[in-house]
Amino acid sequence: MRIDYVLRRFGIFLLIVWAASTLNFILPRLRSTNPIREKLIEQALLGGYAQQGMQQMVEEYERKFGLNEPLWKQYITYLVDVFRFDLNYSISNYPRTVTSMMAEALPWTIGLLLTTTLLSFAIGTLLGAFLGWPRAPRWLQFMMPPLLALHAIPFFLLGLLLIYVFTFEFRLLPEFGGYTGGTLPDASLAFALDVVIHAILPALSIILVSIGGWALGMRAMMVTTQGEDFAIFAEAKGLKPRTLFLNYAIRNAMLPQATALALVLGHILSGAVLVEVIFGYPGIGNILFNAIRQSDYYLIQGIVFGVIVSLGIATFILDLIYPFLDPRISYRKA
Repeated sequence: MRIDYVLRRFGIFLLIVWAASTLNFILPRLRSTNPIREKLIEQALLGGYAQQGMQQMVEEYERKFGLNEPLWKQYITYLVDVFRFDLNYSISNYPRTVTSMMAEALPWTIGLLLTTTLLSFAIGTLLGAFLGWPRAPRWLQFMMPPLLALHAIPFFLLGLLLIYVFTFEFRLLPEFGGYTGGTLPDASLAFALDVVIHAILPALSIILVSIGGWALGMRAMMVTTQGEDFAIFAEAKGLKPRTLFLNYAIRNAMLPQATALALVLGHILSGAVLVEVIFGYPGIGNILFNAIRQSDYYLIQGIVFGVIVSLGIATFILDLIYPFLDPRISYRKA
C-alpha cells in the first residue's frame, strides 16, 4: 500500500472532521433560547419562587461558560478545546464535565450496540447467503417475509411491543434501566447477570429489526455474484459446491456488507437513541436525548463530535483494509 495514499486519505479524514465539527458548533446555536436561563428558572421553580438576582446569575454563568463572548471567539475556543480533547462542562449538569459523563455512558452503549450489531450482522449475513444460494434448504425461504416485516418496524416501536409482551403480560423481564434500582455496580457475577437481564429487551429489539436488512443485502449480492463470469467459469470447471459457496460467492459478496458494517460501527456512539430512551438505558443515546431537551450545547457538541470522529475513523480504516477484503482493489499505480 502506498504511503502517499494513506497520508492523502488521512488528510481527507481531518478535513471531514473539521467541517463536521464546524456544523456541530453552529447548529445548536441556531436556537433562540438561552440554556443557562432556562436551567436556572427550572431550578427556581422547583423551590416554589423565582430567586432574586436571576439576571446577574445568568450573566455570571454565561461568563463562566464563555457564552458572553462573540460567536467567532466561541468558535476559536471550541476548536482549541476539541484539539486538546477538552469538551468543557455540561451546562445542565454543572460542575460535571462532558468527558466524565461520556466516559460513564460509553461502556453501556458499546456493550449493548457492539454486541447487537455484530450478532445481527453475523446472523443476517449468513441467512442472506443461504437465501441467495440455490442449493440451500427450501424451508429457509419462509424466513424472509417475517424478517422483512420486522425490518420495517422502527427500533423503538418494536421495543414498546416487547415491553408489553415480556414485562406487562408475562412479567419475565424488567422494562427499565441498565440494572436493578438501588444496586451498587461492582465486578460480581450477580451484578453482571443483572445487567444482562436488563439488556435482553433493548438488544432483542435492535437485533430483530436489523437482521432483515443484513439478510436482504447479502441475498441480493449473492444472486448478483452467481451471475458473474468468474462464478460461471468456476462452476463449469466442476468445483465442489462448498468451494463455490465459500470462496467464490460469499467472499465476493461480502465487500458491500463490510462497508455497511464499518459505517454502522461508526455510528455506534449515537446508537439507537430512542431505544435507550424508552428502556431508560444509561447509554450515550439517552444522554444525547436529554442534552437536546435542555439545550446543553457542550454535551451535544461532545457526543456529536465523538460520533463524527468514530465514523471518520471507521471509514478511514475501511479504506485501508479494502485491498485485503478484495484482491481486485489496489492503490498502486499501474
